[in-house]
Amino acid sequence: MQEEDSAKGEIRHMFVYQREKAKLLVYTREVSQKDYPDGLARSVHLAVSRDGEHWQALHQNYGILFAEAEISPEDTIVPKCVANPRVFRLSEGEYGILADRVNEDGSPESDRSLVLLWKTRDFRTFDKGMLLEKTGPEWEKLQKAVEGAQGVHCLVEGETTEGSVIEIGAEFCDRAVQSWTQIHHVETRVPETVYASGAEDVRRVKAEAVYSDGSVALKKVAWDTEGVDFHKPGAYVVTGTVCGRHFSFPLAKGYGDPVIFPWEGKWYFLSTSDNRKDIGIYVREAESVEALFAEGAKEHLILDVDEEKGFVQTFWAPEFHVIGGRLYILFAVGGKVWGPQCHLMRLKKSGRIAEAESWEEPVRVIQADGNPLGADGITLDMTYLKAGGRSYMVWSCRRHIGTPKDTGSMLYIAEAREEEPWQLAGEPVLLSRPLFGWENVSGTINNEGPYGFVKDGKVYLTYSGGAANSYTYVLGLLTAEEGADLTDTGVWEKSAAPVLSFYSVKGEYGPGHNSFFPDGEGSLMMAYHGETTLESRLRCDGIRRVHFNIEGRPVFDLSAERDLNPELGEVSMQVIVR
Repeated sequence: MQEEDSAKGEIRHMFVYQREKAKLLVYTREVSQKDYPDGLARSVHLAVSRDGEHWQALHQNYGILFAEAEISPEDTIVPKCVANPRVFRLSEGEYGILADRVNEDGSPESDRSLVLLWKTRDFRTFDKGMLLEKTGPEWEKLQKAVEGAQGVHCLVEGETTEGSVIEIGAEFCDRAVQSWTQIHHVETRVPETVYASGAEDVRRVKAEAVYSDGSVALKKVAWDTEGVDFHKPGAYVVTGTVCGRHFSFPLAKGYGDPVIFPWEGKWYFLSTSDNRKDIGIYVREAESVEALFAEGAKEHLILDVDEEKGFVQTFWAPEFHVIGGRLYILFAVGGKVWGPQCHLMRLKKSGRIAEAESWEEPVRVIQADGNPLGADGITLDMTYLKAGGRSYMVWSCRRHIGTPKDTGSMLYIAEAREEEPWQLAGEPVLLSRPLFGWENVSGTINNEGPYGFVKDGKVYLTYSGGAANSYTYVLGLLTAEEGADLTDTGVWEKSAAPVLSFYSVKGEYGPGHNSFFPDGEGSLMMAYHGETTLESRLRCDGIRRVHFNIEGRPVFDLSAERDLNPELGEVSMQVIVR
């Protein structure tokens, strides 16, 4: 009897613990050069446990906090990583994560001993990591705070990890989990009753898809009105199927940097054509987005090789943009000697996109002083962005590529003039460099492929890091206020972790170099390229809806299954005909 009472007591204690307390673990992961290399594994990861034994990894077990690289005197990037992370309470309501800074291969820095400190109040957002030396009064004070950090060995996602644990409240834990867990469709709502005088009134009724974070998205419904007599007043019950506009992956193989664009009642597709060894600019034209990727879709050559004009190779990343009311294609191209540079060409008035003769002569982008852009390096991936009534060009630049002084590719921004977008209106400003381990992973040092949109007073600029044709390719995000001067780097917030990676959607590796387009039904869509396997280097195209979470921030990793749960796709409502 005593043993039975004791067992019941233990169960009751565990039940109370699960409801009121939880634990949070910080850790690094084992390096796997095959599928989780140094720059990713040697970052701070988070996991939680509600019973002190079983652990749930946050952010799909991908790193959350990364050390920033150093810039050498030669302007090259020296990657850095972290080791031995510890979590502890700093003060009332504030927590700290402390980690040793190490070289990319995990070895200690030979000339100094430095640590990184991140502060947080909710484990959802973090202050920028502070770099501290292990000397002096400040370090001694921090040492006292971290003394109680509990070191443990835990099994997370089948992998034994060594980390540090802290106890937190269960509700506090739930909020952190929600922030770092992928959202999914949990409920579908339609009106209980609608009044209608015809089938069109019913067809206009949309469903609300509700997601796990409380956010919603409107969905079209295919309503069955067969049994409704709109000439006879009465109450009828109609059923419907919620429509999800989903695109399979891959849509097309051998195409990188995809752009989809609506223009004068038709749809167009541009990309870098790996199938043609990145030679020439081709465009597809169709009546719908789906038709762009139908078997046998025709490709129209609108810019061919021309040695005399210097159009020979690296026809890279063409993009459609309307600037000052005129349609342009921004792209990079190089001559006989390898070295892509940003160019643009304008559609003639009354011209047709799919006809080569409808385009004016391409011109190279120049600086405000009239000198060529990128005279000391290569330039590529130029995009156009209008926000707060001002126009901007954003592009990628790289100097000394292939030499020991390789700077890596960097994002630059400059103000532009709508009437003459081929000449910058202001000085180029360095916006971002690949400082984090997910940007400079495994020898790649890329910030490229920028593309932006404006929503609800915010400017969102995605870009890509990692290797452009490898599983390590990811999307990063820069955010600013719409009315700000976007050439002021202080107005931008850079995501500490990627917003889309090969951990985001099953079967999609290296998603990146994306663009955005409106679908005509109120949703923002994203086109991107990726690979179909971990080992593949064949770039393929995909399309996905961009969701906006309960805080209004964009979500880029909502797979088809999480966007619309098939089990929640059948709905019904009462229709009253008067």
